[in-house]
Amino acid sequence: MSDPFEIEEVPPAAPPTPAYLNKLNEAQRAAVEVLDGPVLVLAGAGTGKTRVLTTRLAHLLQQRKAQPWQILAVTFTNKAATEMRERVGELIGGPAESIWLGTFHSIGARILRRHAELVGLKSNFTILDTDDQIRLLKQLLSAHNVDEKKWPARVLIGVIQRWKDRGLTHDKISSADAGDLAGGRLRQIYEEYQGRLTTLNAADFGDLLLHCLTIFTTHEDVLQTYQRQFRYLLVDEYQDTNVAQYLWLRLLAKQHRNIACVGDDDQSIYAWRGAEVGNILRFEKDFPGATVVRLEQNYRSTEHILGAASGLISKNEGRLGKTLWTQSDGGERVTVRGVWDGEEEARTVVDLIEEIQRGRVVPLREVAVLVRASFQTREFEERLLTCGVPYRVVGGPRFYERQEIRDALAYLRVINQPDDDLAFERIVNRPKRGIGDASVQAMQIAARTINAPLYRAAQQVADTDELKPRARNAVSNLIASFERWRAMAEALPHTEVAEQMLEESGYTEMLMNDKSPEAAGRLENLKELVVAMEDFENLGGFLEHVALVMENTAGAGQDVVNLMTLHSAKGLEFDTVFLPGWEEEIFPNKRSLDESGAAGLEEERRLAYVGITRAKRKAFVLFAANRHIHGQWKSSVPSRFVGELPDQHVELLSERGLYGNTADDESSIGVTPVPTKLFGGRQRWRSRYGGRPAARGMSDMVIDGETYAIRESKPAGYAAGVRVFHQKFGYGEVLRVEDNKLEIAFDKAGVKKVMDSFVVLASEV
Repeated sequence: MSDPFEIEEVPPAAPPTPAYLNKLNEAQRAAVEVLDGPVLVLAGAGTGKTRVLTTRLAHLLQQRKAQPWQILAVTFTNKAATEMRERVGELIGGPAESIWLGTFHSIGARILRRHAELVGLKSNFTILDTDDQIRLLKQLLSAHNVDEKKWPARVLIGVIQRWKDRGLTHDKISSADAGDLAGGRLRQIYEEYQGRLTTLNAADFGDLLLHCLTIFTTHEDVLQTYQRQFRYLLVDEYQDTNVAQYLWLRLLAKQHRNIACVGDDDQSIYAWRGAEVGNILRFEKDFPGATVVRLEQNYRSTEHILGAASGLISKNEGRLGKTLWTQSDGGERVTVRGVWDGEEEARTVVDLIEEIQRGRVVPLREVAVLVRASFQTREFEERLLTCGVPYRVVGGPRFYERQEIRDALAYLRVINQPDDDLAFERIVNRPKRGIGDASVQAMQIAARTINAPLYRAAQQVADTDELKPRARNAVSNLIASFERWRAMAEALPHTEVAEQMLEESGYTEMLMNDKSPEAAGRLENLKELVVAMEDFENLGGFLEHVALVMENTAGAGQDVVNLMTLHSAKGLEFDTVFLPGWEEEIFPNKRSLDESGAAGLEEERRLAYVGITRAKRKAFVLFAANRHIHGQWKSSVPSRFVGELPDQHVELLSERGLYGNTADDESSIGVTPVPTKLFGGRQRWRSRYGGRPAARGMSDMVIDGETYAIRESKPAGYAAGVRVFHQKFGYGEVLRVEDNKLEIAFDKAGVKKVMDSFVVLASEV
């Protein structure tokens, strides 16, 4: 019998669940509540990554696992760091200023200023920007007699920065890494560059982490101080870390091992700037016993959009694997649409945008056109301007505002009107030809003296001793070139004059010698400029058009269509997304495949996945049967990514689907156009099979109201000697057959190489 006076012990009540945890789904909550030990949060697109990061940080403080200054949280952008700090402050009900929260570079600079003397600097060291770095490197290149035309300083500083991103000091650069850069002297120049930085009490952005790595690996006491201090580490966008960032994090996490990394291996798209997707793929190997949490419930997109994206990315082998899902209804399937060419592609997209605008379905700011390469924006900009649809180019200038385009236009303006002083002054020494500021000033003085335009003054000064011999020869040669181009413009098409001018001026060569990641895109933009000129009868008409375009772009409102590259779109979301240019060699990008092979293909596929998952409600994928690229018409093959989209999530335009092939089917697919009539100056095409699937492995696809025959299996081969017809080049005779490519002697166009999918037997026309 129990003692009636005995006091029964009541267990203490469990502490109430913090309100912020109730707002999380099961996976998000697991990612927040597993506080100790290494944690990898695989956060799919639109799954609430930022909410998990900020809530986890707040939970660490609420559970008193650490004081604010014992937490290190690193992001990739200042915007992300600011947003995280504000959200944490809201959750904990006060400022979060004591937390070490910032970008890799800002945290690295903070640590480096405390210990600058250990790497030969003072705490008040200067952080150089890119222009200062290039100017310093130019001095060293000059001292080593390195030809800067062959080895531009901008290119070489990029190489040095990539070495730093890989955690390589000058003494760790191998012969293979150095190669013949700067005539085989770049390792020595790198060493001297670092010495000059020390003398100047300066560091560049790469040094902010590289110096920290040097300090941590050579001064164990300093490393241990930070290892003890930072009990918990949080890392955002872990899939985008480079080698130096990876090594820095591993050193800091070595003691407590409480590191939580949030990222998405399926969205690693920045290998070209040093990101290593392998960092996230080997997390469990680097941190044995790690907890892996997958965030798969998507709060952004419809079921069909997620299904299309998941089916596409599942073809990648280098991934940890997850499947996005949503509780929302299926929504509309991803629309895949074929068009005739790039012009029709732009017209189709803008027509659909105008429907959205008229119906006020969503604001224009909720609409985005995402392209693989920047040169693709030109046709869309032209069409948007023509239709009066306001837009903005995100992550870069508008097409006609890009530096290389402005330079080319300046050359063309001088050809058209030699009295254009502003244009002449812009390009007189671009690319560099030995006409420095002093020479330009001498020409300007002469122009004022004789009251003549700068170009006329330059002609006169070039015949005097007012300029040094090198500058005088350079001016004479430039004037002679302009006179020659102007004479050519009287006899040749203005597009040919433009191509000749870009070659003979040295501008194309300058970009070809530029090994920076941006150079190839700038060359593509120049080629696209020449394509744009074809729509005008003469040079003057084109330049007038550009002037009006530039004027009309001013003052656009805030509710505008977003036009950007896929790389710039990461982290953004829109109601409706247009994804044009899904053709082989454009997307996946040929250069990426040539340089990186299978790894490049997987990154291109991740880029496609990023593009689709930007859409909340509607996504359009477009490809063109013909594409005017680099001044030439090419028959285009739809991207392999189109064929990898699951049929059940795609609005197909033929009975069996756009292709009718599976991922393992190696069939050759192509559109076989058949001429029927001339309309608006352009031949239109339809199937000769009466709109029904044909017996010879053909099915139909409707493109803008016309029916096309889609070849679903490898076509019967054409043989040498067979007469054929091509929509652009006309009739011809097959000379040689190589796989699905034919070399044809056309009656009027000469010998051309075309794809067999775009010709038909002459007897069937």
